[in-house]
Amino acid sequence: MRIGVFGGSFDPIHIGHAIIAQHIIGSGIVDRLWFMVSPQNPLKAGKQRQVADTDRLRMVEMVSRPMDGVETSAFEFTMPRPSYTIDTLNALQAKFPDDELYLVVGGDNWQVFDKWRNSDDILARYHVLVYPRLGYEVHIPEELHERVLLVDAPIIELSSTRIRERLATGQSVRYYVPDQVLDYIESHRLYRNQRQE
Repeated sequence: MRIGVFGGSFDPIHIGHAIIAQHIIGSGIVDRLWFMVSPQNPLKAGKQRQVADTDRLRMVEMVSRPMDGVETSAFEFTMPRPSYTIDTLNALQAKFPDDELYLVVGGDNWQVFDKWRNSDDILARYHVLVYPRLGYEVHIPEELHERVLLVDAPIIELSSTRIRERLATGQSVRYYVPDQVLDYIESHRLYRNQRQE
């Protein structure tokens, strides 16, 4: 089975994440897609306060539950922190040795992919699906064409950072996030009075 691993802090998950996941699973590139909720992104360490892991996980589950072929995974929550993608992929491959893993990253992350821990090992052992992000040109060297694919997905100009900023200042994020997620954020009073660094 071909499994897409779409990692992120999802703080919070928004419609852009859902659209990318739906596009990838609908394209048939992978058979299943997992939202891999990260407890701590090493490239973002110290830059922001995240809401509780359980809150982020619940919001992602709300998005994945009605989507065919898409699931939410808390696999990284059982691993040492911060979470390094190479460790996650290796652990997943050990647990699911018969499956092919496809790492899903945005064009912004692809530009700094060489800064990821053991990025060469990721490229040697796993497939990478890159979805476009506005303002980030995606160049895939010819020697990587068999392992790395640019996905023809819609460009969604939306970020969790922007959503947190709007919530912190009391602005509406309706339509930025799915209705269930918005209800959860409001009922649990998440992202109120957070200072954005």
